[in-house]
Amino acid sequence: MSNRDNRPAIPSYTWTRPLGLGWDQPYTVRYASNLDDGPWHGMPLGGFGAGCIGRSPRGDFNLWHLDGGEHLFQSLPACQFSVYEESAHRRQAYALATAPPDDGTLSAWQWYPESTPAQSTGTYHALYPRSWFVYEGVFDSQLTCEQFSPIWPGKYQECSYPIAVFEWTAHNPTDEPITLSILLTWQNTVGWFTNAIKSPQIKVRDDGSPVYDYRSRWGESQGNFNRYIEDFHRVGYVMGGPMAGDEPQEGEGEWAIATVTSPVVEIFHHGRWNPVGDGSDLWEGFARDGSLDDCADERPARSDERIGVAIAVRFTVRPGKTRKIPFILAWDLPITEFSPDICYYRRYTDFFGRHGRGSWSMVRTALKHYEMWRENIVAWQEAIGDRPDLSPAFKMALFNELYLLADGGTLWTAQDEQNPRGQFAVLECIDYRWYESLDVRLYGSFGLLMLWPELEKSILLAFARAIPTADETPRKIGYNQADAVRKIADATPHDLGAPNEHPWVKSNYTSYQDCNLWKDLACDFVLQVYRDFQLTGAGDFEFLWDCWPSVVRALRYLKQFDRDGDGIPENSGAPDQTFDDWRLRGISAYCGGLWLAALEAAIAIGELLLKHPYDRGIFSGTIYEERRSPLSEPDEIEAAIATYREWLGQARPLYRETLWNGEYYRLDSESGSDVVMADQLCGQFYARLLGLDDLVPVESIRTTLETIYRSCFLNFHDGQFGAANGVRPDGSAVNPQDTHPLEVWTGINFGLAAFLLQMGMKEEAFRLSETVIGQIYENGLQFRTPEAITAVGTFRASHYLRAMAIWAIYGVLTDFDRR
Repeated sequence: MSNRDNRPAIPSYTWTRPLGLGWDQPYTVRYASNLDDGPWHGMPLGGFGAGCIGRSPRGDFNLWHLDGGEHLFQSLPACQFSVYEESAHRRQAYALATAPPDDGTLSAWQWYPESTPAQSTGTYHALYPRSWFVYEGVFDSQLTCEQFSPIWPGKYQECSYPIAVFEWTAHNPTDEPITLSILLTWQNTVGWFTNAIKSPQIKVRDDGSPVYDYRSRWGESQGNFNRYIEDFHRVGYVMGGPMAGDEPQEGEGEWAIATVTSPVVEIFHHGRWNPVGDGSDLWEGFARDGSLDDCADERPARSDERIGVAIAVRFTVRPGKTRKIPFILAWDLPITEFSPDICYYRRYTDFFGRHGRGSWSMVRTALKHYEMWRENIVAWQEAIGDRPDLSPAFKMALFNELYLLADGGTLWTAQDEQNPRGQFAVLECIDYRWYESLDVRLYGSFGLLMLWPELEKSILLAFARAIPTADETPRKIGYNQADAVRKIADATPHDLGAPNEHPWVKSNYTSYQDCNLWKDLACDFVLQVYRDFQLTGAGDFEFLWDCWPSVVRALRYLKQFDRDGDGIPENSGAPDQTFDDWRLRGISAYCGGLWLAALEAAIAIGELLLKHPYDRGIFSGTIYEERRSPLSEPDEIEAAIATYREWLGQARPLYRETLWNGEYYRLDSESGSDVVMADQLCGQFYARLLGLDDLVPVESIRTTLETIYRSCFLNFHDGQFGAANGVRPDGSAVNPQDTHPLEVWTGINFGLAAFLLQMGMKEEAFRLSETVIGQIYENGLQFRTPEAITAVGTFRASHYLRAMAIWAIYGVLTDFDRR
């Protein structure tokens, strides 16, 4: 606590929303089977892979991603801050959510008034990983709550912590003293966050995607108990529950809430109140004078009851003065379980133990270090925020799109010998619930690459391990009901598995398409390997050695789809790439360009390995050392390079001659389509990004980009929405019923903007990116950014990975700090 007479400095470029003010016409989901929780989403709290919770601009805690890979969106009113204020004029108390429970519980509580278009009662601000609630026009004091978790670049310890910090700042602008009491209530939810269906059946949804049933143990509180703790100047509650054995199972562990005491504050507490009653057992005393009963009660909950805890801090602020009050929320749920008996410890357990009893240790750590944590976050954000060449909207979205690293069903396991920083993965999205889709992360991984590069490389190493494997399990393909096996040896997998099986071990979970036939995945892998090497200092040769055998296998497998031997694998006429509802036939601009770029990258990797021979003394413990692949012998590397040069020599002129029409590269060689594809030169973007030779002449690159910008963006509904994936030159649709071609994909648009910037078209790059940012943040899509937006105000696939491509724009702008 401090006596500084200042209010928090909130950056001018946050995302803002009046407290409780709804949306007139928020965007709604395109397909009924897709997730649509509505627009009340706020910034998530919690470390990567530790589980996260979300608090909305209404002030309620409503998002609970605490079971790895699973999604729960439900307001829990008993988890709440409340404020009592006594001034010279009045006494008043409010629970600080603007929407009372709709089931009639906590009816004794007074809920904070919501903003209206005519009058604001406060403002919510978000700039991940910080957010603020500023209360205005209701209390006589000026109150702000800042909340954050310890997330900043390059930290592989603090970023894993399941900790949320709430620092309240109370300023008295009047001529009389004001007494305040800040109350934090929390419900004991230990045991709730695990699947009650231990072997869920996999089904195929109406859109062809595999899904499985998830039923949490929400509300099951039998045996839970609350323990009051006084620990020097730290006071609070630990909320525990029964354990089935000596070691915790999924869902078992602890929660804790805490604050600090001092001679100038009074602390009150209550250890066992009814969070599903009318709330009068807490509210009567708190609303009267800001106090609680000081009741510590450790009786376990019966089967028919739920229990909550509460701590309140009461203090007086003199005229013109300011006081700061911290609260800490921590949780220790150390296990993530996938299929039965497939369990992993979370990364934070490397620092707080695996026993599920570490929540109070987290409290101590947070109260000791939270001010330093915030200083590091502020320094990182200000370095970007102070740039005059970036708009407030771009700065805002750049940080806020990182939310998915905590929110995206994120896994981060404890370290082991093979993975010294654990294994990391983010879902493609909640609707497509499988991890690290390789085609999506081609753009969507730039944020992780630039800020936490060791986690990024761990994902590519997981793909390198997966490529040689095979899984002959038969299944039906959702798109056309064809028979296929799950994973062919040496085929690059689409994803690293799903939360209901065994991520990293069982890959290729998606069955909408037969990804063994895709023409972009092998190229995506090779390009990301070389990218991760080049853009992280170009010195991690161990990483290249580990990935090289799978680079060779992946390209060799893909080359078999070059049916006519002309040097370029052909698309089959089925959707066999990331636009998996869009048929390409023959040589395609998209996949063909990725192929050329991947060959260049593979040649560069091979040449580097020949110059930097494998050193067992330096590289011991690597994947390469375990496999000792003959593909990594010098003569084999030289042979691979020669082969790739031969293929490239055939393919490069063919690509240009076959597809260039003087204005842009045609969609493909066989369909006869005149569609302008927004992402047609993705391979060229990557080639230049990685310092490789251009795939096509420079003048045709710029001409193509001008055509894309005009046709897909400006001519598509007058540039209101962003660039459509594929339209005719005049912006019209080939078929008004098309799916992917007529969608605006947020991540593809950010990738296109990065390409425009790369080619010196800065004004166009930022006009495009800021249009898409507006679509997300003005239409109730914040902190659930979708893959796709349509021109009729609908969206598809929220909480989507590819949108972190916005960091590619910043990377190109700064030359990835290689200056």
